[in-house]
Amino acid sequence: MLITFHPNYQITQSILEKLYKIDQIKEQVKDMPLTPHVLAGLKETSRIITTHYSTVIEGNRLTEREVREVLKGHAIQGWERDEKEVKGYFNALDEVAVLAKKHIVTETNIQTLHGLIIGKNIPTSYRTEQNSVVDAQTGTIVYMPPEAKDVGPLMTGLIEWINESTHTLPIPIVAAIAHYQFVTIHPYYDGNGRTARILTTLILHQGGYDLKGIYNLEEYYYQHLQDYYNALAVGPSHNYYIGRAEADITGWIEFFVSGMLYSFQSAQKHLQLQSAEKEQSKTINALDARQKQALVLFEKNEFITAKDVEELFHFAGRTARQLLQKWVRQSFVVIADPSKKARKYKLNKIPVFVEKIEQHKF
Repeated sequence: MLITFHPNYQITQSILEKLYKIDQIKEQVKDMPLTPHVLAGLKETSRIITTHYSTVIEGNRLTEREVREVLKGHAIQGWERDEKEVKGYFNALDEVAVLAKKHIVTETNIQTLHGLIIGKNIPTSYRTEQNSVVDAQTGTIVYMPPEAKDVGPLMTGLIEWINESTHTLPIPIVAAIAHYQFVTIHPYYDGNGRTARILTTLILHQGGYDLKGIYNLEEYYYQHLQDYYNALAVGPSHNYYIGRAEADITGWIEFFVSGMLYSFQSAQKHLQLQSAEKEQSKTINALDARQKQALVLFEKNEFITAKDVEELFHFAGRTARQLLQKWVRQSFVVIADPSKKARKYKLNKIPVFVEKIEQHKF
């Protein structure tokens, strides 16, 4: 029996504004030039960070540095369970990269991802008995999911809804609701949170919101962990059958798109910084020996004079002035004060100088 899924939410003005900014960044990053080598490095770093935070949310004890070591093949004695979780999630991210090339999500996709997450290489079946989410400190039931007999129909309904909604709703909204509904169904005894987050990644990547594979949402969740839990914990009761399915999840969607915007902005800033560093390195490499030495003068002062160049290189006054005139022609420096007695120079803008070098105009 197919259980129809009808999520209850509102697309507020705040959500719309965040979606607009997310799309802006997506288009801007799409056009940013990245060499294959740099892009591969950024993707790898993102996958490691994603793995670390998605597992640490569930209690994994490994630090980010230790996660890197484990993924290189190094063992951490006594922490085999943590190592297994990290390796499993990382392998599932590899599978996402393959599945993202397809246009639909299937139950087999989800079962395969869950299998990898818990350390198996085969699709896993849904639970056959009742489970519950329990507060680790108090032992009280935080959430009572649907009965096992309803899991299959609920998952079938969710998958059908995802594939239909990707044609009618913004992809981030589809991903947010899918995340919520998956943890609501809680189809497995273990690994539901990790699988929900990786399902989110799959939907976003399939829908063109991969951002070259260089961002992650999991770090934001970890940094706002209580808000993450609170946003997911909606409805009048902890019991699935008492209001959970009909609950208004606008607050969760707001939290989700806020995290997505933050993650996109962070990735964009990282790319911009890297681009600036690359440009700076390119410029410095293009300088001749004396120009590189002269940069020391500009570290302390915005403007320099011929006297400063004389002292730096132990030149005569005329030689210093001639060198500065050459630097002006090369666009290395520009005249800031044309006064003959106290002429001042400042460092030119980097792009102008690089363009001059590349065009051999000096």
